[in-house]
Amino acid sequence: MGARSFLTSPAARPRRTRWRAECWRAGRVSIACAFALLSSGCMIGPDFKRPSVQVADDWMDAGSETIDSRRAPYREWWSSLDDPVLSKLIDLAHQQNLSLLTAGVRVLEARAQLGVAIGEFYPQQQQLTATASYERIPVAAPYAPLSNTFWQLAFGAQVGWELDLWGKVRRGIESASSAFLASVAAYDDVLVTLTGDVASTYVRIRTIDVQLDIARENVARQQKALAIARARFAGGVVTRRDVYQAENVLGATAATIPQLTIERRKATNALSVLLGMPPAPLDDLLAGTSGIPVAPASLAVGIPADLLRRRPDVRKAELKAAAQSAQIGLARGELFPSFSLIGSIGRLSSDVGQSSLGAGSVGYSAGPAIQWNILNYGQITNNVRVQDARLQELLVDYRNLVLKAQQEVENGITEFSQSRAEAAFLQTSVVAATGAFRIALLQYKEGTVDFNVVLNAEENLYKAQNSLAVAQGNIPLGLIKAYRALGGGWELRDGRDFVPLATREEMAARTDWGAPELLRPQAPGLPGPDDVGPLLRPPEW
Repeated sequence: MGARSFLTSPAARPRRTRWRAECWRAGRVSIACAFALLSSGCMIGPDFKRPSVQVADDWMDAGSETIDSRRAPYREWWSSLDDPVLSKLIDLAHQQNLSLLTAGVRVLEARAQLGVAIGEFYPQQQQLTATASYERIPVAAPYAPLSNTFWQLAFGAQVGWELDLWGKVRRGIESASSAFLASVAAYDDVLVTLTGDVASTYVRIRTIDVQLDIARENVARQQKALAIARARFAGGVVTRRDVYQAENVLGATAATIPQLTIERRKATNALSVLLGMPPAPLDDLLAGTSGIPVAPASLAVGIPADLLRRRPDVRKAELKAAAQSAQIGLARGELFPSFSLIGSIGRLSSDVGQSSLGAGSVGYSAGPAIQWNILNYGQITNNVRVQDARLQELLVDYRNLVLKAQQEVENGITEFSQSRAEAAFLQTSVVAATGAFRIALLQYKEGTVDFNVVLNAEENLYKAQNSLAVAQGNIPLGLIKAYRALGGGWELRDGRDFVPLATREEMAARTDWGAPELLRPQAPGLPGPDDVGPLLRPPEW
């Protein structure tokens, strides 16, 4: 069946009728919306609203003595650990970390993208054209001019400006503005994560140092017990079994030293990456007798509602949703016709005759133009649905992120408070284990107990001391996790450049970035430390 016969068949009539109805409906809607938008200045597409989320009224351990509901000193929370080495390491990480530098460059990229979106407000087509041609006509040709060679020059300008009747350009700027602020929030998130990683890695290194000291002390203690067992064996008081048992326990304890050394080296290597430097210089920075940082007696955490204002990743998720919301308006705008003002002017000159150089050689045109993708109605509608589905995904991700944020804070609070209680119990255990070992060793010397009693006392003492060191390290780790989950530390970005001077100079030498401040995006419009939430306003430059 041919195409013409199919279109005129009875089966195709209902489809053709529906298509005409859709076109007629879209046309009426477009005309009505055009008058409405021209009179009210509204934009098509939904206006973004912060999604509702479930936030607890207070923390689960709010009644604990170790939890303070007052607002925490978020800006430099690590200063509560009172460790100068840690503060120096965090400062170095803020200056040298390469992941943070990448996040800063992405802020510059997002700002440039915003400039591209703002440029759509101006005439989208701005072209200057010029052509030159040299032609030779055969002498034998009919109507040949007196000269069979001549030059022909043409130059002109074209301008086209699509009117933003439906708000597509404004939605594009709204999306780019939200994306720009989301890049700033992403930078803040990297800053928070980096600070927490440096602090937790440093605490692990100091905890391993204490564990190494404990292992060496127990090796020395067990060597003395081995010497006593050998002396008693040499005197014929005990069998060689006591010597073998003592050597077995001593070897197992000594073997933990290489294991701990490997863990420490891995931790220092990880710290060097966070600091953006080779591992070797870290040995000088970490030199000294600094022990595990001592956390304060209580943890100031504020209230759960602060998370919506504090955590950069929550702000980033909301801003990404806002940017996607504007994309719905952009997609929906394709359903309506676009109206443009176009104009051109040009001049043609030639060395053939003199009349072509006069006013008659100048041409120009001006007028309106309309373009309407009316035959792509189904494709455009489905694209709108795609953008709406993406928005819904981001809204669900936002709600899920808020729940995870509360979970992370609760975990940090629990670890902080329970590790402190655990350390108190283990301190009592260490005191008791130390006394039990001394008595067991004395009784063994006197021959009143078997050597197994000494071995059990040695193992219990080492285990208790090692567990105490781990618990003491978990206390500041819990504090770090809590403040990291609360989004503490990003305020240090305020007033600082996103990229260092050396990087700005490298980029400026390669590409024209315009005014110097374009590489230092501290323009108004950025969220500051006192903002109560993400600002969905375009930067004011």
